[in-house]
Amino acid sequence: MDLFDSLKQKISGKNLRIVFPEGTDARIIGAAVRLAADGLIAPTLLGNAEEISKVAGEKGFDVSKVTIRDPQTDAFHAEMAKAFFDRRNGKATEEQADQIVRDPNYFGTMLVFLGEADGMVSGAVHSTADTVRPALQIIKTRPDASRISGAFIMQRGRDERYLFADNAINIDPNSQELAEIAVESAKTAKLFDIDPKVALLSFSTKGSAKAPQVDKVVEATKIAHELAPELALDGELQFDAAFVPTVAKLKAPDSEVAGNANVFIFPDLQAGNIGYKIAQRFGNFEAIGPILQGLNKPVSDLSRGANEEAVYKLAIITAAQNLIA
Repeated sequence: MDLFDSLKQKISGKNLRIVFPEGTDARIIGAAVRLAADGLIAPTLLGNAEEISKVAGEKGFDVSKVTIRDPQTDAFHAEMAKAFFDRRNGKATEEQADQIVRDPNYFGTMLVFLGEADGMVSGAVHSTADTVRPALQIIKTRPDASRISGAFIMQRGRDERYLFADNAINIDPNSQELAEIAVESAKTAKLFDIDPKVALLSFSTKGSAKAPQVDKVVEATKIAHELAPELALDGELQFDAAFVPTVAKLKAPDSEVAGNANVFIFPDLQAGNIGYKIAQRFGNFEAIGPILQGLNKPVSDLSRGANEEAVYKLAIITAAQNLIA
């Protein structure tokens, strides 16, 4: 089954609510209208209602099934500011809280935190930092995660589907952090109907090279096995050993993952960012994400170059993250 057909089945009828802080952007409005019309989620657009209606009218979008809330004038502004003030526990004054929650990303994140939305999608206009900062301050990471990470689903056609991480957030994760990213990525993979076989990547396979960068991956593999002993996971593996069965027989003949990996954990952000873009541009893979992993509730960060279709798909993914056990 196509990935999004599967995800649509999973979320259909659950009335999951996704908030879009960039509600005056035509791409966001178009995606929200489609999601509502398809009965997949209950979308909320943030922004001035007149401005949203004006853009919608120009594009021929019917926003009658979409909730619109204005952070500047919302009836629950005072309650939200108080909740933010309490959540920050002295790191913002009441006056600062009153202004901060007028920011659409903070307002949207507070809706998720307070249970008035099941997830948030932002980043079509705002930077990753503008999307992630409120999530870290308000929603925060789960108790079993020391930090968030960013994963991409890499898909080509109906049959090829892989997960890459971390390609968006952590510049140089240490062994503990890399191990957590590996375990978290396996959970994400399952949501997308990938039976995870996790490879921690390096420029070395099973001791073929010696360097501190290799040692980091070796140690991360050991920690990941301790965190999730049931998981099919191995490292350190070069990409060809992880992916190509004939190479795996030569370089890592005793590995249950080598040659069959479908979840690829990169040792640092440089490698991860370069790797997914090579697959996207040279290999014609669709890169879906980044999907933020490790938060208590789902928040997703769009690329600023995203089109309406990318917004539509990432909203479906965000809603589906509520189903991760």
